[in-house]
Amino acid sequence: MSTTPNATQASSQEVFKAQLIQARAQLLERIAYERGGVVSRADMAADHFDNRFQSRAQLQTERQTEFAMNEFETAELGDIEAALERIQAGSYGQCTDCGVTIPLARLNAYPTAKRCIDCQALAEQHR
Repeated sequence: MSTTPNATQASSQEVFKAQLIQARAQLLERIAYERGGVVSRADMAADHFDNRFQSRAQLQTERQTEFAMNEFETAELGDIEAALERIQAGSYGQCTDCGVTIPLARLNAYPTAKRCIDCQALAEQHR
């Protein structure tokens, strides 16, 4: 397997890089919007949950939802950053487990994919 990208691969990687940069910007914008600007999630949560008129169960549900959203967004941002690092390193589009080329259809559907379908399925079985 060649590690030097050909012209088509290089062109595809530039397209994916632009998509990932745009996705990162949109995600950061969404996070800032949800937090009400530049305040931290902790500050936002403190303001949000200082409502004495809501039931304890409702507050706990809202708190858990906020934390779950934060975890998801953090993971999503990490996946985008990792994909951009693979582009920079020249390994984007190669399975991190077995080294085969990840099909463009998979990358088009999931630009942050780091594994081929077979290795991803195996990784999910071990969770």
